[in-house]
Amino acid sequence: MVRFGLIGAAMLFVVSLTPAASAASRYDGYWSVVIVTHRGACEPAYRSAVTISNGVVSGGGGMAQLYGRVNRRGGVSVVVRSGTQSARGSGRLGRYSGGGRWWGVGNVGRCSGRWSASRR
Repeated sequence: MVRFGLIGAAMLFVVSLTPAASAASRYDGYWSVVIVTHRGACEPAYRSAVTISNGVVSGGGGMAQLYGRVNRRGGVSVVVRSGTQSARGSGRLGRYSGGGRWWGVGNVGRCSGRWSASRR
């Protein structure tokens, strides 16, 4: 699997690389994301920290690149890339927690699952 958990990619969150928000969002801050694989041979579970600033999601660390957005109603979309591996995720955040689905392609083929997030 994409070692960075297809992060969760998947984290998480489906990315649409949209322009950054111009003002602070109510979801801004540090979040802990847990990604769980339900289909495929990817890593069974992965935890990662992400930051949301002005509605823009970033994080992943290491060789993974995470891009994403949170809209005013908490809708989240992200994409994670590491070399030829990639994952997308989508879902919804509340003030302190949220969750959604993810899917991607890693070294072991296609995988998918769910993610959950909590504000740190």
